[in-house]
Amino acid sequence: MYLVNRQFRMGEAAVLEALNDQFVIVLGLPEDRLVKFQKICVLGLGYIGLPTASTFATHGLEVVGVDVNPSVIETLRNGGLHIHEPGLRTLVQAALGSGNLRISESPEPADAYIIAVPTPILDGHTADLSYVEAAAKSIVPCLSRGNLVVLESTSPPTTTECFLTNILQSSGLTAGRDYCLAYTPERVLPGQILSELIENARVIGGVDRRSAEAGRDLYRTFVRGEIFLTGATTAEMVKLMENTYRDINIAIANEFSHLAEKFGIDVWQAIQIANHHPRVDILRPGPGVGGHCIGVDPWFLVEAAPELTDLIRAAREVNDRQPLHIVEMVEEILSESGQAESLQGVKVAALGLSYKPDVDDLRESPALSVSSELSQRGAFVKAYEPYLKNKQQIRFDCVDTLQEALADVDLILLLVPHAPFLELKPEQVAKLSHARLIVDTVNAWSSPDWESYGFSMARLGVGKKRISDRFDDIE
Repeated sequence: MYLVNRQFRMGEAAVLEALNDQFVIVLGLPEDRLVKFQKICVLGLGYIGLPTASTFATHGLEVVGVDVNPSVIETLRNGGLHIHEPGLRTLVQAALGSGNLRISESPEPADAYIIAVPTPILDGHTADLSYVEAAAKSIVPCLSRGNLVVLESTSPPTTTECFLTNILQSSGLTAGRDYCLAYTPERVLPGQILSELIENARVIGGVDRRSAEAGRDLYRTFVRGEIFLTGATTAEMVKLMENTYRDINIAIANEFSHLAEKFGIDVWQAIQIANHHPRVDILRPGPGVGGHCIGVDPWFLVEAAPELTDLIRAAREVNDRQPLHIVEMVEEILSESGQAESLQGVKVAALGLSYKPDVDDLRESPALSVSSELSQRGAFVKAYEPYLKNKQQIRFDCVDTLQEALADVDLILLLVPHAPFLELKPEQVAKLSHARLIVDTVNAWSSPDWESYGFSMARLGVGKKRISDRFDDIE
């Protein structure tokens, strides 16, 4: 059974064949309608590429997983894992054990090529497409008529139609005529990648109808969610719009936290009450926005159309400034306590470095930015990240245990609400550390509980309460 809803708007690039605004909701297609793929090549074995390659392999396809990092190649070939994701080790071992997944330093001839490499942001807030370029050039010698090339890397609008097409044309083949070319972004949440990879809806944008349908047929190998077919640039925009929408909503929550501090109220209480309105859903403020998507993708739109993106730019700037706001909170509580007038020489236990709870992903992490800024201003930072295996990328002291982090420090800074931190009790911390100053940036610890053990706590979004706000004695 399948449902087709078509809306055409002429005037788009001719290669799209009026497909850009056409959406096809595929609820399941007969087997004889599907294009068959036997061998695929996945370029980039990171947080998206490795789970994708392994999932295809465990569903019966022959998969060549390619990465240019020798350490990643060696780790995977030796049965190890270079990233943390629940269930991923079991999946990768099953894929390798089946013989369907092989690890390689370079691409091989295949029926389909999936590019899942990073697209980081450069210092000028522009997209770094060098990894996409290198991956595309590496498959040119292998590209044949009838192949499918899929870009999964989050990219600025027109990257697939223009940038990628121009590189691949050096093969002598034309996209949409000799081979299929499509864009399909991942829309998964770290910590839930394996389930969402299969269950989530997916958008597949082709440079023509046949390319979009070929992408659908490939991913239908394991995708159970709805598959939406559209043009490549529309698919790129969908991904960027999703993350930009979230970034803007986080920015307003962060601004609310600043206003609450100014007016002497508790933003967490105010948000909870406001969210009882049936059409309001304010997000949680925090130390900033991280990860490879939300903190990066909006800049791709600003780069592509600076004259049309004032709101998007403003939201990005609010969230990018948030780590500095946390540093100022640390300075303020130190000054008010009389413990120090500057950060010079102050010992800080920074709890959490990843960009979100219970993952090891440090990409664009605001917690990492806060700790780095504290260190640059003269503080001695002892960071503890319970999920981090490779500490070589950290430029300050990153210790192995919570006990080490809390010993001999002046202030405790909670940056990430990891499960082990949420379980901490004030009596435990009081025994492990003589520090009695706490800055809680994620509203994880109840102030009264900790204050009863002699801790002075500053919480993001909580100003100095006025007398009229003190209702603690009222039931």
